[in-house]
Amino acid sequence: MNIREIELPGIGKKYEIITKNKDKIVVIIHDDGRRDIYYFDQEDYEESIASATFDDSEARQIAAIIGGMTYAPKALETIEMAFDDLVIEWSKVEPGAIAENQTIGNLNIRQSYEVNIVAIIKRQNHKKIHTPGPETLLEAGDTVIVSGQRNQVKTIVKEILSRRDG
Repeated sequence: MNIREIELPGIGKKYEIITKNKDKIVVIIHDDGRRDIYYFDQEDYEESIASATFDDSEARQIAAIIGGMTYAPKALETIEMAFDDLVIEWSKVEPGAIAENQTIGNLNIRQSYEVNIVAIIKRQNHKKIHTPGPETLLEAGDTVIVSGQRNQVKTIVKEILSRRDG
């Protein structure tokens, strides 16, 4: 994340934020305590497409929510539902991953990793494939729902579904 702080004489401070996802957000903190937040079009960083204004009390409440003071999310890398050590995890097939353009059968997933692919949501048309068979092709951007023991699911995500480096 990239944050740029700009002094606005007689007004307050301006913070320009570019997130990892390339979203641009501008926060202006006025000397009177008012806060303005602007969200910009990703295609045109000069075009504000949404804004909101908060008084000091509202801004502090929102900051507490975003900062996790009112609810601390579980430290999960992806969405998962846990039943003791059994998990169901959603993970995307990343470009360059071993699984890209391979069938479930060719990857020998059930035997090698002792996990099941219970469903796939195709990137292209958002088609949902329940209980995909060994002939089902995995493509970059597909969301794969995997069930199994936590360590085995983490292993398949790391070794098969994530992009290989170098």
